[in-house]
Amino acid sequence: AQHFNHSFFWDSLSTEHSQGENAPGDKLLTLIARDFGSLEKFRELFTAAATTHFGSGWIWLTQDSAGKLEILSQPNADTPLIVDKKPLLTLDVWEHAYYIDHRNARPAYIAAFWQFVNWSHAENQLS
Repeated sequence: AQHFNHSFFWDSLSTEHSQGENAPGDKLLTLIARDFGSLEKFRELFTAAATTHFGSGWIWLTQDSAGKLEILSQPNADTPLIVDKKPLLTLDVWEHAYYIDHRNARPAYIAAFWQFVNWSHAENQLS
């Protein structure tokens, strides 16, 4: 599970730093607007889930079998696959992910994450 989670996390990141607007493609953006209201609201909810997740784990954008998107907060080595959800995007919230670069400041790490999201990877995962 941890190999899958980490591999998916690396694929969720772009090698290019976004100085400006980093947004999903039209297909994913339409689904985000449908299920969360807006991209801004999705980012707010995803950030809140990542910030308030207790301990180690993963925050996921997932799609259920009906096509609905949802944010899933999972502890330790859990993956969306064990609850029949398709992963689209993930953020590693284990302390090792942000301890050195962000001096153990999870909120700073989460803010930096949005500049590196690989939206094309997320969109390619859609059913």
